[in-house]
Amino acid sequence: MRILLVKTSSLGDVIHNLPVASDIRRRLPEARIGWVVEENFAEIPRLHPAVEQVFPVAVRRWRKRLLSAATWREIGAYRRAVHRPAGADFWDAVLDTQGLVKSALLAAQARGPKLGHAASSAREPLAARFYERGCDIPKALHAVERNRRLAAAALGYALDDLPLDYGIAAPPLQADWLPKGDYAVLLTATSRADKEWPEADWRALGAALNATGLRCVLPGGSPAERARAARLAQDLGRAVAAPPLNLTELAGLMAGARIVVGVDTGLVHLAAALARPTLALYRGSDPALTGVLGGGAYLNLGGLGAPPGAAEVVAAALRLAD
Repeated sequence: MRILLVKTSSLGDVIHNLPVASDIRRRLPEARIGWVVEENFAEIPRLHPAVEQVFPVAVRRWRKRLLSAATWREIGAYRRAVHRPAGADFWDAVLDTQGLVKSALLAAQARGPKLGHAASSAREPLAARFYERGCDIPKALHAVERNRRLAAAALGYALDDLPLDYGIAAPPLQADWLPKGDYAVLLTATSRADKEWPEADWRALGAALNATGLRCVLPGGSPAERARAARLAQDLGRAVAAPPLNLTELAGLMAGARIVVGVDTGLVHLAAALARPTLALYRGSDPALTGVLGGGAYLNLGGLGAPPGAAEVVAAALRLAD
């Protein structure tokens, strides 16, 4: 059986879909799995041993250059690559767990039955028109649970007592700039200003972790994020602002951490997926549906309009790091 998963973005959404590959591997062990994903996140499904083929797309980039011949060549190359699986004439199932018109259109390029959310449960109801069969999955569930239930209903297997398993692992990062001994990763950057946690609170947390002997490592993606990381690292004294890292390197960084503390960002979900002790801080969003959910020790603090205070976070972090 050949199954194509379509979950393109964002980073957190892609990570939330990893347990689907694990469930398929357990219930349909002979299945061969492909995955359609945005090029920036293609490293994530490649971490899962059950995923044999990854088909990167660049919808975000293509939208900005729709009149470019190069864009249409890339779209054509994607269509040819995904049309049929290697060694077969068609996919046995093309499962779109994203539930968006863009993901449904990407799924439509593959040869095989298209499956996904029913209009009542899709994020964009119009997407359901592109599927041969839609499944009605309650919206008031965590995103991971919705993905898993959709795949089980669409592919005809029972979840029952299947454990939550993201199925990925990463060797700890080896780098000259990493501190010797145990370290904590602080993920201070997020996509929206209303999700950020105050720098004064980060300094209080870092000082508390320093006092236990842990050194803090602060990654950052954009120049502004790296500047904030460098500023905080300097204030903390024993901390390190990480150089630019790709997703595979970030996975390795978190795989070797004693604890990961982060705001609402895809990387904090990656830490939980790697079963590291993870503390997620919420301020501009509600963790009930998209909070951290992991196989190891984890905790979500705060909520929409109700950020956690420094004292609460310090106490929780010290418990998880112990």
